[in-house]
Amino acid sequence: MNFTNGVNVSVETTCESKIQEIQYDGTEIYETPPTLSETLTKCAARIDFSKTSLEDLKKEEKASGDEADKDDQFQPSLWPWDSVRNKLNDALTEVCVLSDVLSIAKDKRYLVLDPVPDPDGDETKPIVQVYSRKKALNQAAQILLSGAERLKNTHTEQRNRNVSDFHIELLRLRNNWRLKKVSNAIIGDLSYRTAGSKYGMSGTFEVTKAEDIVEDEAASTSSSTGTNNGLPNPSPKNNSSLRVIVPAELQGVAYFKVITQKDQEDLCTATVNLMGHGPNITQQGGVWQKTIEDAQNVLFCKELFSQLAREAIQLQAPIPHVVIGNQIRATLLPGIQLIISLCHSTTVDSNQPTPVNDHDHDHVLEHSLHQLLREVHHKNSHHPFPHPASGPLGPSKKRMLAGPMAADRQSLLEMTKTQTILEQIIAQAQHIFMRKRTQYVLDTLARDVKDPQIVSHWNAMTSPTMSCVKINIVTHGYDTINRTSLVIHVRERSLKAICRDGRVMHLSYEPQELRDLILCQINSHQISCLLNLARCMAWQVLSNSNHLGIGKVEPLGNASSCLLASPNSDRMIAVQIRCTQSQMDVKVYIAKSPRQDFFPNPLVPEKFWENLGGHFKEVRFDKIEGKSFLNKMEFLMACSHERLNYVVRPWNYVHELTRSHDNIRNSP
Repeated sequence: MNFTNGVNVSVETTCESKIQEIQYDGTEIYETPPTLSETLTKCAARIDFSKTSLEDLKKEEKASGDEADKDDQFQPSLWPWDSVRNKLNDALTEVCVLSDVLSIAKDKRYLVLDPVPDPDGDETKPIVQVYSRKKALNQAAQILLSGAERLKNTHTEQRNRNVSDFHIELLRLRNNWRLKKVSNAIIGDLSYRTAGSKYGMSGTFEVTKAEDIVEDEAASTSSSTGTNNGLPNPSPKNNSSLRVIVPAELQGVAYFKVITQKDQEDLCTATVNLMGHGPNITQQGGVWQKTIEDAQNVLFCKELFSQLAREAIQLQAPIPHVVIGNQIRATLLPGIQLIISLCHSTTVDSNQPTPVNDHDHDHVLEHSLHQLLREVHHKNSHHPFPHPASGPLGPSKKRMLAGPMAADRQSLLEMTKTQTILEQIIAQAQHIFMRKRTQYVLDTLARDVKDPQIVSHWNAMTSPTMSCVKINIVTHGYDTINRTSLVIHVRERSLKAICRDGRVMHLSYEPQELRDLILCQINSHQISCLLNLARCMAWQVLSNSNHLGIGKVEPLGNASSCLLASPNSDRMIAVQIRCTQSQMDVKVYIAKSPRQDFFPNPLVPEKFWENLGGHFKEVRFDKIEGKSFLNKMEFLMACSHERLNYVVRPWNYVHELTRSHDNIRNSP
């Protein structure tokens, strides 16, 4: 077009996509326009990178720099309004181009503007629409048919008494366990997080509806109508409409095996005491309650063992604790070990019994382990309320009263000390072992020592770490004369003995110390009873000592002795008792006055010196009639003066003493 200012305007068509196909009705199908990456690739392919070397680039830069210098040297003369004229000229050009484009688009005489074809806008064939609608209708029909089938099964379950309702069982399950609905699934929780547990293992299980209950019930009903060797089959078991899916690591049965035994040479060899191992088996069909309880018990046992293993590693014991596999070894006393094993079975075999050795396993300590962890959970969820209400939540009532009671620093430090679960179970195991040792020592002494009798009374009201036993030492037939009482407190690693006279003695864990103490008490009991019996029979006690300091060194303790005189002081009896390992060694000596071997001489002319008594002669005490030491001593003191001559040596006259009790007492 020519305008008045003589500016030439050329209008070109837009760059459209190439025509791929022209159909019979004249519709043009364009190619898909290239993407930016494809366009860049096509433009880059036109460049000849072999000719663009570094030298060519330097030559082009030098040539462009020379042209720029020439332009700077030759500058045309510019008048002041030259830039304004150039801007107006450019604006006029753009306006003219815009006017031509608008006139072409409006008149449609020169060019036609076609829309840009859509590559995804292909015409859909009618048969495709038919198939898609048919598929959608089929899916809707399947949903309706499945819903109708579920309704039919529900009505069938309601008519069948052997199958419980799903919702009723679900309500019953929710009364005892925590359940929540996540999307279309029902998830339960077995963990103890609500009780303050920090164990990381997940205790979730899934609850679904058993869809094959009707088929199983029909099969069982059909089988019950048949006969078994001419007899009808038993009634089918009640099936459950719930199906509980428990994680594989929580399936099976778990328990603790606690053994107290002596040290072995192979301390580093761990014997894993598992009840069984194999594929996971989950029992279903009416036993979902037992399945969930077993799974929770497995989770509880694993949490308890994890806590015990952590404490065993952290505790600084004199003899370090050993954790190997599923076993924890701790030293109770020198030569005695406590072994705690976690046994987990994931197989269900009714033919093979559970291999649990009740002789070695300590059920009391196993129960104590469960009780200690449950006590920790209870303390985590049951904090004492502060007084006043504005106080901090968590400290015990004793610590809250520490301020008003003016507790010192030592008392506050004692309040903060707590024992771990492993320390508490070790203390209980030590106490059980000490109690068994004490019982063994007392029973052994009561069996071996026939005179006097040892009677033990164990207190029924005890604590897990302390027991009390009262020991009465009596002589049969003479219990009214005297009895020796002794109270022993059995603790974890020591014994506390309280005697009748108020003396308190602390003993170690060695059983020989308790045995020596009881034997010494028996020795003291015999002497005390003899002194009381002598007073009852009008004999005089000249001297007595529970710890005789003369003579040879005794193997156990010291010897006890006493010296008795008859009422008319013509007879004296000396008794010496020594302690041995299993019995009492008693020696009795007799002296009489006046002395038959006294003859006056120039040095001792007076005759009254013969009343000082003669030499002591030993009595064959085992040949004297009587069942006990006191009974024999009573016979000996009751004998007449003449018959005492037959008791002492020579031994051929000893049998004359073995007469009846009445004849000895009625003798002149």
